[in-house]
Amino acid sequence: MTSTKRSSLGRGLSALMADLQPVDAPAGSPGATLVPIEQVTPNPDQPRRIFDPAALNELAESIRSRGIIQPLIVRRHPDDGSLYQIVAGERRWRASQIAQLHELPVIIREFSDAEMLEVAIIENIQRADLNSIDEAASYRQLMTRFGHTQEKLAEALGKSRSHIANLLRLLTLPDQVQDWVREEKLTAGHARALVTAENPTQIARRIIDKDLSVREVEALMREKTQKPGKAAPKAEKDADTRALEGDLSATLKMRVQIKHVGTEGGQMTITYRDLDQLDRLCQILAGTA
Repeated sequence: MTSTKRSSLGRGLSALMADLQPVDAPAGSPGATLVPIEQVTPNPDQPRRIFDPAALNELAESIRSRGIIQPLIVRRHPDDGSLYQIVAGERRWRASQIAQLHELPVIIREFSDAEMLEVAIIENIQRADLNSIDEAASYRQLMTRFGHTQEKLAEALGKSRSHIANLLRLLTLPDQVQDWVREEKLTAGHARALVTAENPTQIARRIIDKDLSVREVEALMREKTQKPGKAAPKAEKDADTRALEGDLSATLKMRVQIKHVGTEGGQMTITYRDLDQLDRLCQILAGTA
């Protein structure tokens, strides 16, 4: 296990979540400190890279009229003790610059580099406007980089385990389909219906061109799984099998299908998109990944 994982797991996700709670306190409450805005610097590992200019301008107008309602969470800059690094609140910092504020209310916390990244990812997840693909990528980063399980994330973040598992399955879709979800050309419901498709990109283009609803896509997928001249399957896969397929797909980042044959055995199919994924799968199976 890497030192990053050891550091994070030693503190505990619940403890980090507790340190984020004061962000809901009023800016003038005890514990909040006013610091010059030029002494506040952004987090270089901020997982959120795109900030909508229109939304920032709207927030700046609110700050001009009402001030900053919630203080930023910061830590002392590791290389310059006179500066502060943003742990949570970069959007407010950017909007405050537009509003030409001279001081910012902050709450100072002690975070290691690993904890700072972890908290930044958590805050990113909690944003209401985060798209499903970026939310799923944040969950995967918390799991792969910091060793958290779906159960621990669900408990700490107040999400259901099925919500996290369903989103992680979206990361098995081709990059083009994921980009369309980010661009809001497809909804998360559309994307979920495409996870088990043989040709998700082709179907996704059809969804966009014909403006199909999620129900229409689900009906289309049922039609595609029914072979010509044969009756529809009498029963769908049981919930445990579907959950296992989803968990394996999220872990391998490839589409996994399980088909039971009789009562003793069956088949498991893993679909890879390119030779890089095939090479990664071989490494996993050989125990060298």
